[in-house]
Amino acid sequence: MASDTTPAETQTFAPSPEFTAQANAGAELYDQAEAEGVDFWARQARELLTWNKDFTEVLDWSNPPFAKWFQDGTLNACYNAVDRHVEAGNGDRVAIHFEGEPGDSRSYTYAQLKDEVSKAANAMEGLGVVKGDRVALYLPMIAEAVIAMLACARIGAIHSVVFGGFSADALRSRVEDGQAKLVVTADGSYRRGKPSMLKPAVDEALSEGASSVEHVLVVRRNEAEVEMTEGRDVWWHDAVGSASTEHTPAEQGAEDPLFVLYTSGTTGKPKGIMHTTGGYLTQGAFTHKYVFDLKPETDVYWCTADVGWVTGHSYVAYAPLVNGSTQVIYEGTPDSPHRGRFWEIVQKYGVTIMYTSPTAIRTMMKWGEEIPGEYDLSSLRVLGTVGEAINPEAWTWFHRVIGGGRCPIVDTWWQTETGAIMISQLPGVTVAKPGSAQVPMPGIKVDVVDDNGQPVPNGTSGFLVLREPWPSMLRTIWGDDDRYVDTYWSRFGDMYFAGDGAKRDEDGDVWILGRVDDVMNVSGHRLSTPEIESALFSHPSVAEAAVVGATDETTGQAVIAFVILSDQADAEGRDKAELAEEMRAHVGKEISPIAKPKKVLIVPELPKTRSGKIMRRLLKDVAEDREVGDVSTLADQTVMQQIVDSLAR
Repeated sequence: MASDTTPAETQTFAPSPEFTAQANAGAELYDQAEAEGVDFWARQARELLTWNKDFTEVLDWSNPPFAKWFQDGTLNACYNAVDRHVEAGNGDRVAIHFEGEPGDSRSYTYAQLKDEVSKAANAMEGLGVVKGDRVALYLPMIAEAVIAMLACARIGAIHSVVFGGFSADALRSRVEDGQAKLVVTADGSYRRGKPSMLKPAVDEALSEGASSVEHVLVVRRNEAEVEMTEGRDVWWHDAVGSASTEHTPAEQGAEDPLFVLYTSGTTGKPKGIMHTTGGYLTQGAFTHKYVFDLKPETDVYWCTADVGWVTGHSYVAYAPLVNGSTQVIYEGTPDSPHRGRFWEIVQKYGVTIMYTSPTAIRTMMKWGEEIPGEYDLSSLRVLGTVGEAINPEAWTWFHRVIGGGRCPIVDTWWQTETGAIMISQLPGVTVAKPGSAQVPMPGIKVDVVDDNGQPVPNGTSGFLVLREPWPSMLRTIWGDDDRYVDTYWSRFGDMYFAGDGAKRDEDGDVWILGRVDDVMNVSGHRLSTPEIESALFSHPSVAEAAVVGATDETTGQAVIAFVILSDQADAEGRDKAELAEEMRAHVGKEISPIAKPKKVLIVPELPKTRSGKIMRRLLKDVAEDREVGDVSTLADQTVMQQIVDSLAR
């Protein structure tokens, strides 16, 4: 697997006695989960959710790996997220503060959200959508995206959200695979101060296939001129605006599908990850309550993820609303209209819990701490990271500069497939180690194993697996049970293989080493990209770094690093070849001479999706001197040409 070095585990951060005294979680939560087994999840399901009909069986694992949780119980996801809060007298509580990139804003109370979702559900039913139908959502990060998701759940339709940065081809393949009856989109959105278009991609996708689509429902967002196909296309404000606010949520079985979310593979047909209702909502609500220490009466929660990704499903559209939270939704990027935009939003709404990506944190580190220093961030009390392992330098910056040294940080590991957080600190309980996800959630059985599926000793790396089923697990790949078994359960038989490498340190805490396919084999030594990136990042001249393995005749694979200089290093104008050599030597010193990159390439930018993930496969194309692949998912599609041009110079 990966080499047995990890970032230095030198510093630890214990929670303050004051935080521990008020925390939702206590150490006894782990003991309860261990003692109660699956009944622990039954208790969470009954405490956190409202059921139309209570379940009598917690888990049916008679046909592994096909799990059924709470299967004879019935409930509705939208009712749990909206109606029950209004019925409980909390209709005046703000559910969503929407902040548009240009600065327009609107807040929805739970009572207003109930009306808007009911109207959207009635409009969808008026367009022929019934329980079990699939609805594709191709929207910017606007309130209507969450409203449309909840409207589908209210009807019992299965939503398939397609990230608004995906191409027409990517949209078409997902619509066709799910046989969607309705597409919900917008004329466009705003991106770094300019209007961007969405509706033309829908038209292109539907012009060459996707014959299952009967209607396209279009939100007017940026007043762009768009073509409307008569008989097929309907404006949201016409259909939803005139609809009734009275709508009865459909009663759903706990195992009825809630949504399908496609993971975008670089090759082959995308995988439609299918999640059902009862178990997904249970584990989402549980993790949201305890991982973020949520106090719904007083907290203002902000997850910066787009609903096009699973984080936006679990920790924007569902769990926060199921738990009765007040949350912020932001349409734009951290640097528009200025680089202090995130902190301006924290200050404006008094955000208390912030959940964002390590990539975003590293980007803002690069801009300097004087920018967040201009804003009042004293409302923050819990910080979280998601999407990839966070390097210790970014962790400590986030803790010191954004959290003022007082906010616990939860470094969460989970996947589209797991549905909810699986490994994380619990604030008020865990003594945090920067860079480590540390401990499985109560009720989750994680292990690190070798090639033969045997547990590895502490201090050793291996493959990350899950030994027992969990409530929010994917149930299958849409329409392809065989692929589900082959992809996730064939490597180690009775264990779910996450596809990630991990290491347990001497204390038994888990460190995520990245995707197994991100592990490079250099002269027989296995090296993980995150640890080399972390070593590069500790060099004072490096603002951001991404590492790939490129085919090499001599060593099998060679480490190629792409680096963005810090603003200060850029301003100093040092010789780049000299700097690159210095960085190579730095990695050799930090990890081992074996880990020294063959080349360090200094570039103006890195290819990132709009959610902030670095697209390393495109860098691999450059490293192996191939034509660069599909760039349609990038936030800035010109980045790869900039990289190629800068290296040519």
